[in-house]
Amino acid sequence: MDTVRTRFAPSPTGFMHLGNLRSGLYAYLQAKHNDGVFILRIEDTDQARYVEGAVDVIYRILKDIGLDWDEGPDIGGDFGPYVQSERKSMYLPYAEELVKKGKAYYCFCTKEELEERKAEAEKEGKVWKYDKRCASIPYEEARRRVEAGEPYVIRQNVPETGEASFDDVLYGHIQVNCADLEDMILIKADGMPTYNFANVIDDHTMGITHVMRGNEYLASTPKYNLLYEAFGWEKPVYIHLSQIMKDAHRKLSKRYGDAYYEDFLAKGYLKEAILNYVALLGWNPGDEREFFTLPELVEAFSIEGLSKSPAIFDNDKLNWMNGEYIRRLSPEDFTSHARPFYAAAGIGHMDESILCRILQQRLQFFGEIPAMVDFLTELPDYDVELFTNKKSKTNPEVAREVLDMVIPLLESLPDWAENTVHDALMNLAAEKGLKNGTLLWPVRIALAGKQVTPGGAIEIALLLGREESMKRLRAGREKLA
Repeated sequence: MDTVRTRFAPSPTGFMHLGNLRSGLYAYLQAKHNDGVFILRIEDTDQARYVEGAVDVIYRILKDIGLDWDEGPDIGGDFGPYVQSERKSMYLPYAEELVKKGKAYYCFCTKEELEERKAEAEKEGKVWKYDKRCASIPYEEARRRVEAGEPYVIRQNVPETGEASFDDVLYGHIQVNCADLEDMILIKADGMPTYNFANVIDDHTMGITHVMRGNEYLASTPKYNLLYEAFGWEKPVYIHLSQIMKDAHRKLSKRYGDAYYEDFLAKGYLKEAILNYVALLGWNPGDEREFFTLPELVEAFSIEGLSKSPAIFDNDKLNWMNGEYIRRLSPEDFTSHARPFYAAAGIGHMDESILCRILQQRLQFFGEIPAMVDFLTELPDYDVELFTNKKSKTNPEVAREVLDMVIPLLESLPDWAENTVHDALMNLAAEKGLKNGTLLWPVRIALAGKQVTPGGAIEIALLLGREESMKRLRAGREKLA
């Protein structure tokens, strides 16, 4: 068996869409599972969409999640250059070879002429496609016009009859009538190849054996196969991947912050959880496992597990999975991830060990921290009815009695250490014959002003410190007056 060679070929637009990330991941897994070669190629033929620094974004994200490439722009290889704009000189000779074979032709139609003919077709209610006007120009005449400096593009000469077809691993045999295909541009007026032409040339000359890409390219692949046939080249194995959808009708979108990998990092999702979840969007390992490291994905991956059904991006499922990853972190790693969010919440100065203890088991993603601990920076305006709790057998009257006992006790403590505060409150409850909850509920409400908080009364008091805790307890007592 020939060595499996796959490629990930993103465009440098400044972002990494989750759909692109999944294509890159599957290409990596297919190569590594088969002891093959994974190639990174930068497809920058569309210079209008090029974003400065975007290539570095691609490098950073792939390295961040561990998709190390065997050949690419920064490390080289035997089939470079690996940036399309740096390969510009190689595309025109291939296109001219097709022209000589009658499989392509020089087109001299101006933009204005094309727009005029398109408008005429639309006026007559016809669907416009290029009308092959320049295909009839004799080769020698076309060459004279090219050499005279007349602007031109090179178009594929699609047969007017017959069928174009290809076989896809997921979608099976697909064929279209050639009469429905347009003569796509191969070389643009600026000499750059179109994406459609460059990716065919690059895949062949780089020895790509398996092409894995989104199913939006299903409609274009028959034209790509005509190019392979025109050159007499062996075709790669095609694997067109299903789309990732927000729901049955909507794609992921930047507007909702659910389209790009770095959007999720910024919200405090763990890269390992994102990668794990994305791997399962359209692929099934064939068993009940849901949690995979990257090496485990390499071991388990097979293209037989891929699905052609659209993959629904379930944010609740990602939240659950990310929460499970958070709970597996060591306290040190949890704190390292949490610190930027502590700073954003204004609690960066508070005891990190306590914060870890009260938050790690509750979080689904780190971005939840600011809203979860907002009461630590500012006591909310709350209603005295919060002091009522049937389970703890408290109400405003009981709360008044509890705070009247707690405030002088805590004021008299020699220090504000956890064991000191804890023992003082527990001993008081025992001495007065109160259930722990009956004593601690009013204290926590006075300290936090919220019915639900991460952490209990003692932990909140320690985070706030003696001065702020006593201030809030007295204010709570005044509310109950």
